[in-house]
Amino acid sequence: MGKLVAAYESYLMNIRHASDNTVASYLRDVRQFTTYLEQTDGPALEACTQETVCAYVRHLTSIGKSPATVSRCVASLKSFYGYCVSTGAVAQSPVHDIPQQKAEKRLPQILTGREVELLLEQPKCTDMKGYRDKAMLETLYATGMRVSEMIALNVSDVSLAGGFVRCIGNGKPRIIPIYPAAIRALTAYVTDIRPNMIAEPDEQALFVNLNGGRISRQGFWKIIKHYQQTAQIDKEITPHTLRHSFAAHLLENGADLHSLQEMLGHSDISSTQVYAQVVKKTLKSVYEKYHPRA
Repeated sequence: MGKLVAAYESYLMNIRHASDNTVASYLRDVRQFTTYLEQTDGPALEACTQETVCAYVRHLTSIGKSPATVSRCVASLKSFYGYCVSTGAVAQSPVHDIPQQKAEKRLPQILTGREVELLLEQPKCTDMKGYRDKAMLETLYATGMRVSEMIALNVSDVSLAGGFVRCIGNGKPRIIPIYPAAIRALTAYVTDIRPNMIAEPDEQALFVNLNGGRISRQGFWKIIKHYQQTAQIDKEITPHTLRHSFAAHLLENGADLHSLQEMLGHSDISSTQVYAQVVKKTLKSVYEKYHPRA
């Protein structure tokens, strides 16, 4: 089992050039399935049948997994067994004819303009950490990048003079403009703060932790949760909340979907169109609240 999963991981990373998040998600789902097989004395991965997978789906449902989670697990196994068929490891996918459960589509949560301002005001530029945190939050909201893309940035990916950031998502590079306030925050951090934070002179990472190395996803997660609490914002804020808010706010102010798609790095415009639904819902709410005859 271990060799097959390791080969699949190599395929995702080196052939499909899947993002780190996608690789981690697929492997987690496949490994949870192998754990289920071991705990139930099930067959080896190569010998699983459609009934084996159906029993696993029933098991997930019985322990309270949501339709969205079950659907994602089935999709992960379809991808895994599709790879196994292509390499000859199995003759036929046991997941081929298993329908995916329809998950209720939930619109992404966004922050209001005032909530974003409040969050961005929290880091205080009185020490190195404050300057760095301010630059990170401004960069994330200015670009709508995924957090994995932001922490992967190197100093060479930022053009302060040009006012843009170059990032790579899903194996594809893209250029994203950054607004003046973010440029100022980055300039202060890169020029005056970062040189005193890095552990090694040749460190390439743009954003570093207090030990001088590249900051991690977990490290940034803790930072954003801290500032949510200090800002006393009731909504649950994750790094992706700023990405959602970036997209919705651009649409609210007249951006076109294709430009937004390019900035977000979506391969399919249907992913971008979700934000149009968010904007429509927001406008309808405003209309119903303020129109005298609504």
